[in-house]
Amino acid sequence: MNPTVLIPDDLVGHFNAADGDLSRRGLEAFGLEQYKSGYITEDGLRRLLGFDTRYQLDGFLKAHDARIDYTIEDFRCEVDSLKRLGF
Repeated sequence: MNPTVLIPDDLVGHFNAADGDLSRRGLEAFGLEQYKSGYITEDGLRRLLGFDTRYQLDGFLKAHDARIDYTIEDFRCEVDSLKRLGF
């Protein structure tokens, strides 16, 4: 899907003069807001932004001061997985 956002002509120059590609910045802002609101998961955000690894996503979230949703249950699952692998 390729959504379109209409921006008044007199503002386009201001947005394009700022940091980086306007389309990418819009996608990142949209995805970040959806993640913060709980509408998409970390994996969904990673795929939306085209990141290959969780490490890239973590860097993105850190750069945008976004809280990483990591619960005690997530930690317990990781510990159990490590134990099954012999660590």
